[in-house]
Amino acid sequence: MIRRQRLAAGVCALLAALTAGTAFPAGAVADETEQAAPKVELVLDVSGSMRTRDIDGGSRMAAAKQAFNEVLDATPEEVRLGIRTLGANYRGDDRKEGCKDTEQLYPVGPLNRTEAKTAVATLAPTGWTPIGPALLKAADDLNGGDGTRRIVLISDGEDTCQPLDPCEVAREIAAKGIGLTIDTLGLVPDAKTRDQLSCIADATGGTYTSVRHKEELSDRVGQLVDRAADPVVTPVATEGAAQCEKAPVLKSGLYTDRAEFGRQRWYKVSVNPGQELRTSVSVAADRAVNPDYGVLLRAVTSHGREIVRGEAAGNGRTDVISTGLRYPKPESDDDTAPAETVCLQVTQSFSAGAGVKTTPGLPLELTVDVVDGPSGHHDVASFGLGRGWWLLGALVLVGFLAGLLWGWLPRWRVAVWRTN
Repeated sequence: MIRRQRLAAGVCALLAALTAGTAFPAGAVADETEQAAPKVELVLDVSGSMRTRDIDGGSRMAAAKQAFNEVLDATPEEVRLGIRTLGANYRGDDRKEGCKDTEQLYPVGPLNRTEAKTAVATLAPTGWTPIGPALLKAADDLNGGDGTRRIVLISDGEDTCQPLDPCEVAREIAAKGIGLTIDTLGLVPDAKTRDQLSCIADATGGTYTSVRHKEELSDRVGQLVDRAADPVVTPVATEGAAQCEKAPVLKSGLYTDRAEFGRQRWYKVSVNPGQELRTSVSVAADRAVNPDYGVLLRAVTSHGREIVRGEAAGNGRTDVISTGLRYPKPESDDDTAPAETVCLQVTQSFSAGAGVKTTPGLPLELTVDVVDGPSGHHDVASFGLGRGWWLLGALVLVGFLAGLLWGWLPRWRVAVWRTN
């Protein structure tokens, strides 16, 4: 009976070991790659309309100050945070002077919460609403470095400094390819304010949120600041060519470009024998376009022969359209076989609406990934499971041993009962 007890204990120990091995694969290690410090600048509208008392019985300015204080307390240590104002100083009627009224209240850098809160506490609703100039200055404040860069704009009204259209300013910022995102929040917005703030956010891949309560404002600003601390892949600005021969050579990574209406963009990727090219492209409609559009992504040889293509069509219900393709290059018996130059052609059929500017082009995002191609005994013969076979085998073994143990235990208990 003692031997049987030891056998049962041994089987249980084996099951525990297998289960632990399944839950924590030996190859799993922490990614210790250091990320550049993320930068965020909060841009606050301090124009005269912020005196309006329509947010939970208090003024819009009071709600913004409360939100800032809560966000400053919760800002992650790794985030470099700054604050910029618009319309905070000039009280006169000179439009030209009022449209210059933007200043950096707290510089982008390591956060001193006491100093930042003190600076915010001094603000009082004052002047104009120069959103466009403030965004240009904020982009300069965040310039430099490789980390995430994000502007969070909080406003309750339209820009009052036309013809400098803040939506066009956002498009210009996006066209620079510096990876800067603008998120916008509208305080009790009307239709025109909502449209303008939405356009600013869409132009840079950001988000727009309508806010009518203090808690909503605090929560949303906090979420956006926290999001900046999340590790992300920083896109690299590139410029496609009109033909493959002059196209830039891309390596694995994320790239941004501008797709001009009615124009093709060409890029080149080098693929070695035994490797697989995986690529996708997304084109965003950051302005009014006509319905019924599409995007085509082709991989062709340097001689113009098509290898594979991906395509997608839209009908105006979505602002972004994407497609992708895969090209596995067969292995070669010749170890000195040269790499193949694959030409990627991006064609889109967007057309601008009446009176809509066609420059700069639409935002284009291209993902390129060159990886080891599928091997016969892993990816093909394994029915797509690849290296997951070892996990499936371990689970089968665990199930088999558990079944044996489950069937053996009742017999052992009966034997012990008979003995006793």
